[in-house]
Amino acid sequence: MQVARLHGPTDIRIAAEPAPPPPGRGEVTLNIKTVGLCGSDLHMYETGRIGYTIASEPFILGHEFMGVVAAVGADALDGEHQPLRVGQRVAVEPAVPCWRCEICEHGHPNLCPNHKFYGLFPEDGALRERMTVSARNCFPMPDALSDEVGPLLETLGVAIHATDLSKIRIASSVAVLGAGPVGLLITRLAALAGAARIFAFDKFDWRLRLATTWGATHAFNIDDCDPADVVKDLSGGRGVDVAIEAAWADHSVQQAADMARYGGRLVLVGIPPDDKLQLKHSVARRKGLTIMMSRRMKHTYPRAIDLATSGKVKLDELVSHRYALSDTAQAYASNLAYEPGINKVILRVN
Repeated sequence: MQVARLHGPTDIRIAAEPAPPPPGRGEVTLNIKTVGLCGSDLHMYETGRIGYTIASEPFILGHEFMGVVAAVGADALDGEHQPLRVGQRVAVEPAVPCWRCEICEHGHPNLCPNHKFYGLFPEDGALRERMTVSARNCFPMPDALSDEVGPLLETLGVAIHATDLSKIRIASSVAVLGAGPVGLLITRLAALAGAARIFAFDKFDWRLRLATTWGATHAFNIDDCDPADVVKDLSGGRGVDVAIEAAWADHSVQQAADMARYGGRLVLVGIPPDDKLQLKHSVARRKGLTIMMSRRMKHTYPRAIDLATSGKVKLDELVSHRYALSDTAQAYASNLAYEPGINKVILRVN
């Protein structure tokens, strides 16, 4: 089978490798159809690391993906405890928790300290033609959703979890820093949750235009303004009820804190490339901010599928670029350079 393997920073190579063995108990083997390219993938591609995880040897990226069930192991039950069948299209939750530790038993599998994560070193991901995964991590896709939309169910799940943490209320005010795929989805979810004023900020105008069609009442290019000053002026000095950082997690974290009102809520979604959090203690303390760190997702796939199937979230509108598996290196380079019009890159594997 063909595999796209990361051998070091910006060094992706295509090679032929053996197909995986038959699935074991509780596993299924998939013919991978499509894989999404995520901002965290770009961190690993550019630097060979994300947070304190360093890729010390070649491995396969790709944690947003869907495929068709090609083989089924014994007791292969999906994420809703139903038997999986050969030929089913499934979207895959990439984090595999242990389900046995204290954290899992308390209902927080996204925080499991014993988990593995497809596409994060040392676990190989989905940029290959065939892959064996945990059946419990598979969620059957309805016919109404295309193969291209499948990987974006993971992205939507991340946005749902961040929005859950934000506790947006009807008629509240929200600022979203970053209008990449996750930020755009959070913007849409904030609108669905009933937020009255939604401020969107990004450095790319094409993303801001999409943000306004997805629910943002105000959209500003950060190269043309000071985001915190904009929110201060338009809110009469009050700030917003909820500020969500979904961008580069550098000075944008402080900007988000500056935007939040006294007693407001700050949700941090972005991952900083240097693994450092930049935030003035005095601002957070004096405002009495509630700060929530959003990690991946938690029990969100069924809701993500419902939102996408209903048309309330039009995931297909996010897809801007498509590449074959053989062009994976070009896809990553194009995304890292933020070529004009780029939103979500989809790699077509099979």
